Amino acid sequence: MRAPGFWARDGVLPRLLSPLGALYAAATARRVARPGWRAPVPVICCGNATAGGAGKTTLALDLGQRLRARGVAVAFLTRGYGGRAGRVVRVDPARHDAAMVGDEALLLADVAPTYVATDRAAGARAAIADGATALVMDDGLQNPTLHKDVSFLVIDGAAGFGNGRAIPAGPLREPVAAAAARCRAAVLIGPDRHGATATLPPRLPVLAASLQPGPEIAAFVGRRAVAFAGIGRPEKFFTMLESAGVTLAARFAFPDHHRFSAAELSALVATSAEHGAMLVTTPKDAARLAPADRARVSVIGVRLAWADEAALEALLAGLVP
Repeated sequence: MRAPGFWARDGVLPRLLSPLGALYAAATARRVARPGWRAPVPVICCGNATAGGAGKTTLALDLGQRLRARGVAVAFLTRGYGGRAGRVVRVDPARHDAAMVGDEALLLADVAPTYVATDRAAGARAAIADGATALVMDDGLQNPTLHKDVSFLVIDGAAGFGNGRAIPAGPLREPVAAAAARCRAAVLIGPDRHGATATLPPRLPVLAASLQPGPEIAAFVGRRAVAFAGIGRPEKFFTMLESAGVTLAARFAFPDHHRFSAAELSALVATSAEHGAMLVTTPKDAARLAPADRARVSVIGVRLAWADEAALEALLAGLVP
């Protein structure tokens, strides 16, 4: 879905919808109050208080790589948004595509064993049975089925918490204070343009990070490109490219998890040819393309650059050896 424009600001419509938002928030509060299964291994959750992309998968990938560097047998848990997999599926990129397990699951599986499960506890049991000694959840802060040892509240600095109201009146899945109360730290990605951190509890540490392109960006600096993205906030990808020195001849934003048709991709290829530019997209979007179509597109990944990497490492050191 594409987030409604009024979620970014308050007004008459959000106020009219606020009673429904209160009901939504109350239902979330009842759900998260239920106790979850406590796994015999550490469980780390990358969650947020809002609907849509805040950078959860990017954080999960970062943490998974750090844990692997420590020698930890880490596994990822995800719901597999948009996929049609069964109750618990261990992702096999050779057999599964985005239609089956979701695009994010394919990205995670490139780093560590990944399990798609609506019931996170069932997914955790399967991962542990396969030898996992630590679990990283991509999303799931509002999912009560699995106890989390450490949760990170991921905040997109460019969007903040929108108008501060709950779905459908605004983007919040639950009140910010309620989500923050279950988290060990907040992760602010990008400049805090809306004062989101001012609404957090004073005791909650805030770890600042910024999105940086992967090393493949070097081949595009100073060149023209046509960029397209179907992620939570496509403009983040476009801004990152321009900040790195890529000239965007055109940009095309699609809804999050958009399934590209053959006609859409042909139009994008034609536009890039018209501008004499390379066609570029995100790894998440590339995961939803057919192999033949993927070969027509260049992929530029993202990573997190931390303002205080030592603070993050210290938090992980207290959780795993």
